[in-house]
Amino acid sequence: MAQKKRIIIIDDHPLFREGLKSIIASNNSYEVVGEAGNGRDGLQISKELKPDVALVDIVLPDQSGLGLIHDILKFSPLTRIIIISVHSKIDYIVKAFQYGAFGYIVKISAADKLLEGIECVLKGDYFMDMAVSQQVVKKLAGLTAKEKVVTGSGYDALTPREQEVMILLAEGLSSQQVADKLFISPKTAENHRSNIMRKLGLQSTVELVRYAAKLGVIDIDSWKE
Repeated sequence: MAQKKRIIIIDDHPLFREGLKSIIASNNSYEVVGEAGNGRDGLQISKELKPDVALVDIVLPDQSGLGLIHDILKFSPLTRIIIISVHSKIDYIVKAFQYGAFGYIVKISAADKLLEGIECVLKGDYFMDMAVSQQVVKKLAGLTAKEKVVTGSGYDALTPREQEVMILLAEGLSSQQVADKLFISPKTAENHRSNIMRKLGLQSTVELVRYAAKLGVIDIDSWKE
C-alpha cells in the first residue's frame, strides 16, 4: 500500500481548518499530519514534518502568508504550497506564484477544488481554480521584477511589511487596527504609515486608497470611511 501524502494546514480559523480536514479525509491517499493558526507555528511544523503539501492562508495573525511561502521552502524545499484565501485579486495571485506557491484556491471554492488542487501540485503542475490556463500561470510565475502586474517605482520601493501595511490602511483600517492585526505596536504601525506616505508621495488616506485601487491591490468599492 502506497504511503499517504502528508499535508499541513496553516489558517487562523479553526472551523475552516476542520472543514479542510474533513475534505482531505475523504481521500485515502492523503492525511493531515499537522495544523497551525499562525505563521510562527506553521513554520515550526513545516520544519519538523517537512510535509508533501502545505495549505496556507494569506492573512495570518502574525504575518503574511505570502512571506511564509519563502520561509517554508527554505527549510522544506520539496513541499508543494497551495494558497487558500478569500482574496482573488491578481496581485495576490501573481505574488503567490512568484514566491514559490504551486496552487491558489479561493476559499469559497475549497469544497469543490481542494482535492483536485492537491493532486495537481503533487504531480508538479500549477493549479488555480479560476479560468486561467496552465500556460498563463507559468508565465506569471516567471515574471521578473520589471514585469510585475503591480508596478510603480513608489510601490516597488516599499518593503514587504510596508506593502502589507499599505493594503490594510487602504482597506480602511486605522493605524491602531493595523497594529492589532499585525501584532506590532501602534508607534511602529504609525511609523510604517509615515514611511509609506513619504515613499509614495501621498498626502492623505483618500489618495492612498486611490493609489491602491489603481494598482489593483484593493477593491475601491469595498472601502468604507
